[in-house]
Amino acid sequence: MISFSTLKHGQVRMHGILSNTHRQAAKVALSFDFPFYGHYLRQITIATGGFIFMGEVTHRMLTATQYIAPLMANFDPSFSKESTVQYLDNGEVFVVQWERVRLHGREAEGAYTFQAALHLTGTITFSYRDIPLPVEVISSAENQVKAGLSDAFMVNLPSPQSSDAQRRLYEYHRVDIDTTKITNNSAFEFTALPTCLQHDSCELCLSSNLTSGCTWCNVLQRCSDGMDRHRQEWLDYACSEEAKDVTCEDYSKGGPDSSIDPSIPSDSETGPPRQHDGSAHTGVIAGVVAALVLLLALTLLALYINSHPSAASPLYILQRRNSYWPSMKFRKQGFHSSYAEVEVEGHEKEGIMEAGQC
Repeated sequence: MISFSTLKHGQVRMHGILSNTHRQAAKVALSFDFPFYGHYLRQITIATGGFIFMGEVTHRMLTATQYIAPLMANFDPSFSKESTVQYLDNGEVFVVQWERVRLHGREAEGAYTFQAALHLTGTITFSYRDIPLPVEVISSAENQVKAGLSDAFMVNLPSPQSSDAQRRLYEYHRVDIDTTKITNNSAFEFTALPTCLQHDSCELCLSSNLTSGCTWCNVLQRCSDGMDRHRQEWLDYACSEEAKDVTCEDYSKGGPDSSIDPSIPSDSETGPPRQHDGSAHTGVIAGVVAALVLLLALTLLALYINSHPSAASPLYILQRRNSYWPSMKFRKQGFHSSYAEVEVEGHEKEGIMEAGQC
């Protein structure tokens, strides 16, 4: 655990609003891009309730998913002047410390001090200094305690009542830690394993032995398994259908849906013009017609999926995956496209107010 008391003055910042309020959250900018499930984030949201919200869109359900939670509970820093929410950023690690915070309505039971550290490499560490009561004792229906990691994606679904699409939140992965091991002077470390999103070429996407279940979407120039925060684009451009029975060589030869980089010079710019006979022209025309037919088919497929909730798209196979890695290495397991729509229960319906800048 990083000792804030030993650091030089000015390195640690106390968030004035979060240190004096209850059920508040505030956005803080990072000095580096932090990789979270393969997505590079430059802004996070710190909450008084012992967690960091990692979503790009703040909403009432921010306690439900898309979090880094060393100890998510109903803490109230406003109870005492000794209770603070502090953070530091040295360019290599961003650390949030909840210092001597107490549970709302149960302040006499003791003060909690713990940290969450986000490293430039993607490693995440939880450190606990003072845990006066076992976590299972403080967890209840009114105060649901969470500890671990979670991420989700948002998609727009057609609304039967209006022409406007409804935004739905789907959790595609979660890591829950064993809360019985959260004690005084304990710690957890999470090491992020490679994801499909890190591959920037078709060849790496399909051949890398560091990842599995990856598909290359040529129209987006993106590698993915379809289960990440870019899910909406993946559906809009029918990437799963595009990649069927297509190889990287097909794209490099100008195959179906191949994209041409305008920065790459054409043959006429790099050398003398080539002679084309009648068969070449015929082949070009056939290729254009085939590409148009494929594009039309993909467009119709995308429209069908968006207008038929019962279609066979994985988006409607709602099945929650509960995963836990004792080794604390986390990523989505390849080929398992399981996820669930997030539903708010209990105290989460009350919402959390978003504070301004400190």
